[in-house]
Amino acid sequence: MSSTEEETLMTLPKKKFKILNLLWIILFVVGLVVSTKVTKTSLGALFANFGQFADIFLQMLHPNWSYLGAVIPLILETIKMAILGTVIGSILAFVYSLLIARNIVKNKAVTGILRVIMNIIRTVPDLLLGAIFVAIVGIGPVAGILALAICTFGIVVKLFYEAIETIDSGPIEALTAVGANKLQIIVFAVLPQVMTYFISYCLYAFEINVRASTVLGYIGAGGIGLYLQETLQVFDYPKTGTIIIAIILVVVLIDYVSSKSREALMK
Repeated sequence: MSSTEEETLMTLPKKKFKILNLLWIILFVVGLVVSTKVTKTSLGALFANFGQFADIFLQMLHPNWSYLGAVIPLILETIKMAILGTVIGSILAFVYSLLIARNIVKNKAVTGILRVIMNIIRTVPDLLLGAIFVAIVGIGPVAGILALAICTFGIVVKLFYEAIETIDSGPIEALTAVGANKLQIIVFAVLPQVMTYFISYCLYAFEINVRASTVLGYIGAGGIGLYLQETLQVFDYPKTGTIIIAIILVVVLIDYVSSKSREALMK
């Protein structure tokens, strides 16, 4: 380090350590200790059962490749669930985003109420949605598709309406000045500026849905997760290893293709 750099570092403003910072540290430590006691968390129990974990892991490292023929159709079903859930949720999010963007809809009462509804929907976790739809439509991929559609809606609508509100207002003002109606303003002034973002958000939601669909299947909402649960329940860990390897490969491949596609769109 040169003398000039040392002088620069020495002249950097230094913030005083405030008592409030110390109180936050103490509060964090106390919260950690209390949470550990309330939840009865014990690292010793984890290490005590480490041998059992290692045995299960070693069995998974010797997958039953003869089971791969049964796994592939289930993986395809999981991907189809993710595609359908993404498409349905994205269409709903597209329309809803236009209704809550304040540079499109000027009525603050309408946008405020619709945003409250959106936030309520976004707070419901995907597993809870899956359990609800399993209870409504029964075990199978339909429940998973509906749950993924709602999750996609929550992801895309938040990102998309924020993108709409940051667009250049010049084209909107120009079309408004010449007497264009609301639909014409959306088609010719708004969508050309945000469609690449919308497609990018849909691809991002699809990545999430592929991973989420495997977990949803675990509660009976279709896909590979249901069979993952069955193999774990009967302690058939070689088959479990086959399923996990297949899931990892598919998720990594889809994430790579999706990320490259999003990068190309944003250029």
